Amino acid sequence: MWLVAGLGNPGREYEHNRHNVGFLVADLLAGRTGSRFGRHRRAVADVAEARLGVGADAPALVLAKPLTYMNLSGGPVAGLAAFYKVVPEQIIAVHDELDLPYGVVRTKLGGGEGGHNGLRSVSQSLATKDYLRVRIGIGRPPGRQDPADFVLSDFTPAQRKELDFLVDRAADIVESLIRVGLEPTQNAFHAA
Repeated sequence: MWLVAGLGNPGREYEHNRHNVGFLVADLLAGRTGSRFGRHRRAVADVAEARLGVGADAPALVLAKPLTYMNLSGGPVAGLAAFYKVVPEQIIAVHDELDLPYGVVRTKLGGGEGGHNGLRSVSQSLATKDYLRVRIGIGRPPGRQDPADFVLSDFTPAQRKELDFLVDRAADIVESLIRVGLEPTQNAFHAA
């Protein structure tokens, strides 16, 4: 069993913010697997249970969108991990990343949170940093714009033209992590 947590903020006012790119990837993965989100009865999250492929040996996964707002994402992620008995090494957090240029997607296991409060919450709630991350580059804010304001603003019109491709690539990376693991995924996607 895998747990894929797309990090973001609930509500229409945040729907197209840079901070919500994790939700966009979770939505795409639900569409690809033919699954639908519903409110989980024990965690504050929308959840979709799915299989990555067909057949009894197809990997099972839980797609999650925590509904506690970004800074408190850890509680629902840890609650779902406990409920579904998912070990940290099979948790994938999908999130925006200020320290990567727009359009770059990278994956890693563990490491710091880089000032990302959603990741900090997940690490604290899981009591470990050793979970997978799919980091979707949104770039740094222009000029002196506060990073908090930047992540809560919408993508520019030029960025929106490439956003579907970016979300698609991130979803491909999630699927690759589940199917073949971290190192082959990094070899395949980081060089491209």
